[in-house]
Amino acid sequence: MAKVIHFTRHAQAEHNVDEDYFIPDAPLTPLGRRQAEELYSQTAELQQSADLLVTSPLKRTLQTTIIGYRGLRARLESQDSPKPIVVLSRLQEVNDFPCDTGSSRYELEQIDEFAGIDFESLEDDWNSKQGDFSPSSNAVKARARWVRRWLRDRPEQNIVVVAHGDILRQITKTSLYEPWANTEVRRFTFMHDNDDEAKLVSLPAETEARAGGEEPTSGEFEFNHWS
Repeated sequence: MAKVIHFTRHAQAEHNVDEDYFIPDAPLTPLGRRQAEELYSQTAELQQSADLLVTSPLKRTLQTTIIGYRGLRARLESQDSPKPIVVLSRLQEVNDFPCDTGSSRYELEQIDEFAGIDFESLEDDWNSKQGDFSPSSNAVKARARWVRRWLRDRPEQNIVVVAHGDILRQITKTSLYEPWANTEVRRFTFMHDNDDEAKLVSLPAETEARAGGEEPTSGEFEFNHWS
């Protein structure tokens, strides 16, 4: 069976509303929480079939994950061999605006809503926007390639990933400004088993779910501001 990756963009967050990209680690809005609830309703089959749940460590993706994929989380964590949510630092958003810069591991661990999530895998510099986490073109491309290889090398065959518009475009190598709606879920598989880039290809009926609008990303703001 071919491996399938279900890439999900987070629900509407505070920075999406007025394109205010200076809100630190922007959380979901009330509408975003309702969109995440709708995501849960639209993905009933996926909640029962996926065998790994992976998320970016930013607040909006964590909140989308625990609301929108709560059925999947509960099922995976209650197995004989429990599989907790995987928090993957390299899924963080591309740019270094405050809205795209995550909170420290200590701060995340103090938030009641995130109780039960293991943040031990987060590097001390995961939110530094330096080195591997830099917004430079080369660093972002390398990070996207690392994520693709990591997903391809996982033993699970049906994986849900919750992340952000700009990094998802980089990972899937779709157009840098192709709209990706809030809570939109798209299905991809790997083109080959061993190519260096771990290239992905979209599957038929690519969009599985969508509860939000095409809210702009900080990458689109940056492009429009400087062009």
